[in-house]
Amino acid sequence: MSHPTDTVVLPLDLGPADGPAVMVKDTIDVAGTPTRAGSPALDGAAAAPRHAAVVQRLLDAGWHLTGKTALHELAYGTTGINHHLGTPLNPRWPDRVPGGSSSGSAVAVARGRVPVAIGTDTGGSIRTPAACCGVFGLKPGFGRVSRAGVMPADSSLDCVGPLAVDMDALVRAMQALAPDFGNLPTLPATLRLGWLDIDAPAAAEAALRQVADAAGALGHTVERLRLPLFEAAYDAGLVVINHENWPALSPLLEGGRIGADVAARLRRAAATTDTDRERAEAVRTAFRAQVDAALRTCDVLMLPTLVVPPPRVSEAADTQAAVAMTRSVRPFNLSGHPALTLPLDDADGLPVGLQLVGRLGDDETLCAIGRRLAAELGLRTRPCPATG
Repeated sequence: MSHPTDTVVLPLDLGPADGPAVMVKDTIDVAGTPTRAGSPALDGAAAAPRHAAVVQRLLDAGWHLTGKTALHELAYGTTGINHHLGTPLNPRWPDRVPGGSSSGSAVAVARGRVPVAIGTDTGGSIRTPAACCGVFGLKPGFGRVSRAGVMPADSSLDCVGPLAVDMDALVRAMQALAPDFGNLPTLPATLRLGWLDIDAPAAAEAALRQVADAAGALGHTVERLRLPLFEAAYDAGLVVINHENWPALSPLLEGGRIGADVAARLRRAAATTDTDRERAEAVRTAFRAQVDAALRTCDVLMLPTLVVPPPRVSEAADTQAAVAMTRSVRPFNLSGHPALTLPLDDADGLPVGLQLVGRLGDDETLCAIGRRLAAELGLRTRPCPATG
């Protein structure tokens, strides 16, 4: 088992000291510092010559950058466990994984060290740790936030976005990160919520049922619906990430310094063929159309962020087995739709997360709905000890 580690791998002090504090995941370039992505394979990386676009935008907007955060090695895992550098301790559920790959960003927010931390999400890597640690997290629509200066350089899935203590902080971060992110729109009195029917265990289903009943009591309409290609989209998302990560990360295998769990997953990715990718792209096109069609009749889609609770750290060493943690989040990386997670626990007090999915190009309305439902349903980040 990896030892607990601090959330911060590199303390920083950039920007005005009185600005809102923020940290960034160590896949995001900060000028004058190396980007190591949580891996000894990058210990010799040269210092970044310039800030990533998102770092520059935060500094220009008056934010105070206080550190780079820990992560699942090479951002290629869902648990947040890092066998080389240690694993940030989940402050609300200390025996359970913090989620990955943006583990340190989620823990920094959950501990109250910063109101916002920036992560990246290729297959759930913002939403999964946000849900595991009981905070808010947004995967913006694909392309809404610049990826310039973010590792890996090329991806058709990855998005940079905020994890935050509440929706107000998340929105302020998005207004800094995305130059075209406007004010949140005024919403109608009654929202149309599309509750996705997915294969979820009883505890997660019951948590969503409670949300649906509460929303209905408030006057919102709730429609149960299915996306027939949902499972195929999950599988296709794995194909695409493997097809893109193999050429991007495989050169790092030569030094033998990548953790065994990540190295094994990366070697399996080598078997992904161009034909596999072509089939996955066909699923992407069809699934995106299905989601778009559903969002023409609903204002937002809702489903669990986690279909099962985060595994215990002692039981989560197998990265490949834990990939299923992303079953309900990865499809929306493939489709490119913005997706938001709000803190939500099941009846046993374990994290589920309420995931909301919005229309392409309309992250603002998604955030407005998230802010409203969080307030109406009492979904909030709970205080945690600021230790470690």
